[in-house]
Amino acid sequence: MFMQQPGESPYDLQFNFAGFQTRISWTFWLMSVVLGYDLARNVDAVFMGTSPGVLPLLAIWALCIMVSIMIHELGHTIAFRLFGIESTILLYHFGGLAIPIGARIGGRSPGRLSSKEDLIIAAAGPAFQIGSAILVTLLAAAFGYRVQMLAWLPGPLADIADRFGGNAIDSAATFALVNFYVLPSIFWGVLNLLPVLPLDGGRIAQSVIMMNGGALHHARYLSVIASVFVALYAFQSNQMFLGIFFIWMGIDNYQAINPGSNWR
Repeated sequence: MFMQQPGESPYDLQFNFAGFQTRISWTFWLMSVVLGYDLARNVDAVFMGTSPGVLPLLAIWALCIMVSIMIHELGHTIAFRLFGIESTILLYHFGGLAIPIGARIGGRSPGRLSSKEDLIIAAAGPAFQIGSAILVTLLAAAFGYRVQMLAWLPGPLADIADRFGGNAIDSAATFALVNFYVLPSIFWGVLNLLPVLPLDGGRIAQSVIMMNGGALHHARYLSVIASVFVALYAFQSNQMFLGIFFIWMGIDNYQAINPGSNWR
């Protein structure tokens, strides 16, 4: 599958996070550099002489998205455990995964979860991630500062910035630490709620469809349609990487519906 997990490597980091075994693939850091380099360079240019430099800012970016994605996956793993299933966390080049590894004592296998339970597990990740970003935003506001990059969010999400007053953060490192956490946490959290499999929103849509008598292929048809609209929006907004990402997910879902297609 397009978003399958990478194999283990001696360059991976492995540790325990909040009681869950966690692995960070070396490809995660590669993705961090690709996505964050221009952003770090722009912040460095804005703060000029007071900036710590592009590389330290890029390190802050990598740290922020690492914590953000780990909190997202923590939401899934806690929800899994709530329903008697143990899971691990993986961070890799496409973001993160919460991987069920088996039933707890007295628990159940992942395949025996109800659609409602699947929905709760899928929703827990974005809820934790977006909730943590809101908490950081409120904390900044409590100290009299605003998260300026909220204005970068697409469409009506940018209006969130207008609801918070406060002063601009005048330290480049602090600006990066706050904004580099809040912006991707909200953006990726909301993006994950789009009804496209295998994103969380696609799993939520699948659960809702199946709870109402539908089947998996209905969720995949919805995923293909949603992928097309999101890709068109991304290309019109000059977000080429995002557009390509959703085109591939649309193709992946189309192939799952039509296994005889020759798009591979």
